Amino acid sequence: MTAFAGLRLVDFTQGRAGPMASMLIGDFDAEIIKVEPPVGDHMQAHPGYQAWNRNKQILRLDLGLPADLERARTLIAGADVVVFDHAPGKLEPLGLDPASLTSAYPGLIHVWMPPYGTSGPWSQLPAHHSLLSALTGVAFRQGAYSDQPVHLILPLGQYGQAVMGAAAIGAALHERSQSGSGQAVTVSGLHGMSEVAGPLRVLAQPPLPRGAPQGASPSYRLYECGDGQWFFMATLFMPFYRKAIEALGLVEHWDLFMMDPFLAREVLMEIFRTRSREDWLTVLKGAGVPCAPVGQREDWFRSEAIRDAGMKVSFDHPDLGQVSMPNLPVRLSSTPGSIKGLPATGGHVDWPARTQVETGGGPSRPLGGIRVLDMGTVIAGAHAGGVLANLGADVFKIEPVEGDPFRSDGGPFLVCNRGKRGLGIDLKAPGAKEMFFDLVRQADVILDNYRFGVRARLGIDYAVLKTINPKIISCSINAYGDKGPRAPLPGFDPLLQAEGGMMAAQGGAPEPVLHTIAVNDVATAGIVAFGVIAALNARNRTGEGQEVVTSLLAQSLTYQIGEITTYEGRPANDVGDTDCLGLRALHRYYRCRDGWMAMVVETEVQAAELIGLLGLETTAAEALVAPRDGDLASAIEAALSLRARDEILGQMMPLGLAVAPCLRGYEAFDDDWLWENGFFEMWKHPRLGETVSVRAFADFSRTPGGFRYPVPEAGEHSRAVLAEFGLATDRIDKLIADGAVFEPAASQAHLRDGGAALFTQ
Repeated sequence: MTAFAGLRLVDFTQGRAGPMASMLIGDFDAEIIKVEPPVGDHMQAHPGYQAWNRNKQILRLDLGLPADLERARTLIAGADVVVFDHAPGKLEPLGLDPASLTSAYPGLIHVWMPPYGTSGPWSQLPAHHSLLSALTGVAFRQGAYSDQPVHLILPLGQYGQAVMGAAAIGAALHERSQSGSGQAVTVSGLHGMSEVAGPLRVLAQPPLPRGAPQGASPSYRLYECGDGQWFFMATLFMPFYRKAIEALGLVEHWDLFMMDPFLAREVLMEIFRTRSREDWLTVLKGAGVPCAPVGQREDWFRSEAIRDAGMKVSFDHPDLGQVSMPNLPVRLSSTPGSIKGLPATGGHVDWPARTQVETGGGPSRPLGGIRVLDMGTVIAGAHAGGVLANLGADVFKIEPVEGDPFRSDGGPFLVCNRGKRGLGIDLKAPGAKEMFFDLVRQADVILDNYRFGVRARLGIDYAVLKTINPKIISCSINAYGDKGPRAPLPGFDPLLQAEGGMMAAQGGAPEPVLHTIAVNDVATAGIVAFGVIAALNARNRTGEGQEVVTSLLAQSLTYQIGEITTYEGRPANDVGDTDCLGLRALHRYYRCRDGWMAMVVETEVQAAELIGLLGLETTAAEALVAPRDGDLASAIEAALSLRARDEILGQMMPLGLAVAPCLRGYEAFDDDWLWENGFFEMWKHPRLGETVSVRAFADFSRTPGGFRYPVPEAGEHSRAVLAEFGLATDRIDKLIADGAVFEPAASQAHLRDGGAALFTQ
């Protein structure tokens, strides 16, 4: 029995985020009816529509008509989950709001996925990722040459919202299996951006400088070769960087490069321009240096790597011909999901009303009582545990004596490891393995992102763990999956950004651009959380655990699934530029007299209003197709540069124009609207002091989640955690004396300068 077999879900959402959230639930055998307005989903012409709505039955209803609204209510009465993405205040007049539906159907899980927040004027805007990026400060966090915001070609916040929506649905279902009660769940665009971007500010620390489009460190950046082709060298950790310097014959300059990164960058740039990319990749890969060529996403989807990983599926469409799309982003070993087909229309479904069963009790948090042994490091593995912690699990960060190689006081480490408790274990020390297995016997989940094959060498792979605890859910993340010749290779997020086409799409013709957001890492973390929660739901049915497997490679497709889904003659994808400001003259960022704003104008009526307001000399039809850097854009730029941002926004919004302030990173931390919508919260790091970071990845009406702990030091809670697992005090003392378990010590202080210098806040 699969994770969600027999589950009934009614999806009233449109576009990308909501449909993709329910897509992930449907991939594991939920029965889904997607209710669209009579004219259809507003993104039905987008190629991604075929992927986001796979495995669904399409039903068109006009909720403004009493008969159709009653038909919708009948479907909801027979459903387990209902999903909406309406703006605040739009569901109440229809009686489809959370309070009304959960009161009428106590077992129903009502999921609301508004595109921005839940209150305030900006929450009424139509869904546009450029506006979401502007309002959260993310557009100013992307590396750039100029002091300006950058339009992200990939809608990362919306993809994050989709995955968090699916994870929250699964968490609510898991809790319902124990309590018998449904609840209202909210996963807004702000929640999605929280998961993928995670802004954090330690008040006592100065902010790091903004990153560069090609990378901030000579060891972790893009390089152009003599043939004009680009590649990324991902020597995040010192041993890899040393290998690169040795392979290039520069080892005598090692100490100088360590003291002067600027010199190292200039020397490496000059050297790499002397030979072709193919030559340099041969040299570096031969020396075991992680690197990858910059390519196009279309070539990546056709590549042997994707074929070997089984990440491509195709279906026949009556009008479009063969449609190819990415396969499931996560694999469950015992209860695998499947894609059965493209969205289907014309069927008729009648669901009998669900019998409401109240069992009482249940956990106080969505994943309350779930114990997670988190051996994840860097971002992908560590952040996955952080997401589960935010959803209510008890997460124990397990580190060796040398600590997580990414451990630091920088924002990325703090973001990924908040909400956990620290447990220090040296698995090679006497008694450590036996003690670890004692923990496994009482745990629910174990996470790691070891390279393929390492778990087996350590004797802690799933084959071993399931003999110790048949109910254990073991999730392992690697770079390139567990099939094919690439499986054993080390990998880092930018390598998949490069080869997967993300860098080329963002930079366009001039040069590729590194995403400051570690796209594939944060995507993998979200998918891991969803996969683990799906496996928990399956265990509730079968009583058995299983292995959960995913990779950075899988997410190089998942977080551009709409852009990769293809068929003959599909529309071209949007392409960026150096310091890209937008897509068109009417869909881009503009500087005002005292700050920046975002604008998205899509109809001739809206264009005419803008033309009249700014006194532009053009027609509405011409304005809608004007390029982002042409004469019209220059005229708008000149007109807005003379006006105060808040004043012009106040004039534009009553005209029905989709506009918003484009906040700098530091502005976002003080923005009233973001605080009103619960985007941030203040907490205290025991050593670093007052800190501001994101609050939640989803909100639950009856069983709230949230972070319960600050970021642990390495081994900070070792004694308390082992006692919580029932180990006797004398045994704990002996394990510490033998070096199998460690507690915080001054010797750990050197870990705090880890990899954070390679990233910016």
